[in-house]
Amino acid sequence: MKNENCDKVRANRVKGKKQEVVNGYTIKYHANGKAIWSKGKIVDGKADGYWEWYRMDGTVKRSGHFDMDQPVGEWITYDREGKKYKVTNRGKNK
Repeated sequence: MKNENCDKVRANRVKGKKQEVVNGYTIKYHANGKAIWSKGKIVDGKADGYWEWYRMDGTVKRSGHFDMDQPVGEWITYDREGKKYKVTNRGKNK
């Protein structure tokens, strides 16, 4: 997971993606506007806390924690069956 920043959600910076805030969680959708692309909290315009990213079919693709826009702790990439495929430690634990 050398380049997670390409998947990192930043408030109002991802073109073409519908987004909404539900119970404090920012939810962004794939280009089709229906399938969830990612969800997590944004604090002061920065990703913070636990985040998940999803494939078009709804399966979890990746999960991890941010500390004010910085990836921290254990990041997990999942295969299409939902099993851990790769675990990366991003340093400082959350």
